[in-house]
Amino acid sequence: MKKQKIRSTTVVAVNHNGQVALGADGQATMGNTVAKSNVTKIRSLNEGKIVTGFAGSTADAFTLLERFDGKLSGYGQNMKRAAIELAKDWRTDRYLRKLEAMLIVADSESVLIVSGTGDVIEPDDNIATIGSGSMYAKAAATALMKHKPEMTAEEIVRESLSIAADICIYTNHNITVKVVK
Repeated sequence: MKKQKIRSTTVVAVNHNGQVALGADGQATMGNTVAKSNVTKIRSLNEGKIVTGFAGSTADAFTLLERFDGKLSGYGQNMKRAAIELAKDWRTDRYLRKLEAMLIVADSESVLIVSGTGDVIEPDDNIATIGSGSMYAKAAATALMKHKPEMTAEEIVRESLSIAADICIYTNHNITVKVVK
């Protein structure tokens, strides 16, 4: 019998009109059952100058967040360099390779997706999404940025997560958003 892991779901980051915001829903599932509805999947680092969000196995994500925070300290709070170094370790370290999670990291200038395959992706459209509802949230954020350019990054993140929650059974309306300082 395969052990079911607790998983986390939809995370969105948007860089729009000089503001960067990152948000996530609060649902964690175990298999096809809601295990918890108010999980906090985003964290502020470096006194709020960097925000991170995760999707996937919660314990694995916290391991990666700790490693990322260590890389930030080791590389003078340079987010891009820390993300690249984490991705290198994640890809080459036997223990880290088994971790099942993804991260979004953001500072006041950029948004990055960091994966276990060694990828560090800076999206061309300033929208990063991960998790089971990510494509719904990305579509919503893309449309909002195009047709409602007066919205703030925080408003776009909130609304795109709400739209994803209306569609994806693994995403709920318990939304948390942080804006990069």
